[in-house]
This record gives sequence, structure tokens and C-alpha cells, in this order.
Amino acid sequence: MYQSKDPARQELLAGINRRDFLRFGAMTTATLLVSPAVAGMGAAVERSLGFHNTHTGETLAATYWAEGSYIKSELQDINILLRDHRSGDVYPIDTDLLDLLFVLQATVGSRKAYQVISGYRSPSTNASLRKTSSGVAKHSYHMQGKAIDIRLSGCDLKQLHTAALSIEGGGVGYYPGSDFIHVDVGPLRSW
Repeated sequence: MYQSKDPARQELLAGINRRDFLRFGAMTTATLLVSPAVAGMGAAVERSLGFHNTHTGETLAATYWAEGSYIKSELQDINILLRDHRSGDVYPIDTDLLDLLFVLQATVGSRKAYQVISGYRSPSTNASLRKTSSGVAKHSYHMQGKAIDIRLSGCDLKQLHTAALSIEGGGVGYYPGSDFIHVDVGPLRSW
């Protein structure tokens, strides 16, 4: 069973309520397998995510967790796709962030790929962006592989934002002018 580094996040995956799970399960019958022993609790046997990097054009569909553990090769593929597209630097993406994205998809009832605006950011990229934008944090969670800026095809941005807030999995930022939301696995906060 998934064991987060943070006890509050341990409840995040278990906290998918039965209605959300059933809605999610109905949409993903072909790809999401559910163990009969845990079906009522909403715990998936597999966790899969899709990504489309809006800067590089790369796409990835990855089953990053199965049979009770994370799959190292799939995590490496995710790290590469979510690399700093400006510098090419690759950094490990926190598995709690991936699990948050998995729960967010279940909450909005979607299996479409996330459109990624920003995943990992190197310290030099982050410093450069801070010079041109007041919305970039000096100690951004992007530099720790704990944050991502996203949108989801077919899901209204406001709906995605509201769903992310309802999960209470970390920080949530709303950028309707730029057409994305920010989610991270830092302290609970919103802007």
C-alpha cells in the first residue's frame, strides 16, 4: 500500500470517496484495475497519468504505480518529460505530486492528459523567470520537483481549480489570464 512521507497525504488517496471512485472507474474500466478487496475504499491497483508538455510537444502515458509500489522506469520517464525545458535539467518529481494529480483527475472525472506549462525548474531558470514576473516565488516548489503548472483538456479551468482546492493536498494557484493552475505538495495555501 502507498505510504506517503506525510501522514496527511496517506489519507489523500484513501480519501477518494466511493462516488468519486465509481465515476472515475466507469470512465477508466479498460485501463484502471481495481482489487476486489479494496474497491469499496477507492484504492486503485494501478495509478496512471498522461502528460503533454506544451513547450516541447512531447507526450507520455505512464502507469507509475502498480502492485503496491512505484515503477522506477516510469518515474524516470516522467522526470524527463517534466524536465526544465529551458535548461534541459532533469530532476526527480515527488511521488506525492503525482499522486495528487491522480486524485485530481479522479475528482474531476477525467482521464485526459495533463497539459504541462511548467514542471521542474532549475534554480537558474527560476531566478531568470523572477526577473520578468512577480508571480515566481524565490524558493519555488518547482525547484524541488514538488510543483506543476497545468490545465486539463475538456475540463473548465475554474472547475479544475475548485477540485484542486477541495483536495487540500498543498498549494493551489489560479491563473485564468494565462490559462493554467498551479498545484504543489507544500503547505496548504491558495492564491
